[in-house]
Amino acid sequence: MKKKVFGVVLMILAVSVLLGGFCAGREQQALADKLIRLHVVANSDSEADQAIKLQVRDAVLDETQQLLDGAADPRKALADNLDRIEAAANRALAAAGSADHAAASLGEEMFPTREYETFSLPAGAYTALRVTIGAGEGHNWWCVVFPSLCMSASMEEMEAAAQAAGLTEGEIKLITEESEGYVLKFKTMEWLQRLKEFFED
Repeated sequence: MKKKVFGVVLMILAVSVLLGGFCAGREQQALADKLIRLHVVANSDSEADQAIKLQVRDAVLDETQQLLDGAADPRKALADNLDRIEAAANRALAAAGSADHAAASLGEEMFPTREYETFSLPAGAYTALRVTIGAGEGHNWWCVVFPSLCMSASMEEMEAAAQAAGLTEGEIKLITEESEGYVLKFKTMEWLQRLKEFFED
């Protein structure tokens, strides 16, 4: 009798986890559909290359802000202007006295859960603007280029940018950690992603 009860409890837990995971996965996908991440990869981990990476980041953010201001389709605006983004990155490299070259691309990338100063993002697949400097063997810098959340100085600025980009109140609460159970949701998303990667390998 005890074994049967235990089996039923395990089945209920398994179904609950699967349903919770399905819902969490849908939340992450809905969020990812509205965001474009920024991924700047340094040439190396030397102190000089890491400092240059931040100068390139600033140049890329300035350029993308101009490209995305009022853009009806942010992904298309970036995809159609990768040469401009590369040029801005390479100007920053030249100004810093670096002989490295930067390459920009737009595609889907996997990201782990990431905590920023005013918000967090769950693990999962996101569209990402990737700027690789030189050999691209150094530590990288991640943030969100659309909506422009990278340099938001306050929670109010971050929430205003998120609202302007079409994020729902629930999505904003999720990333600002105001949503009840957000830690469990993020963990569930990570487990699901790892499970998906395991079966795809």
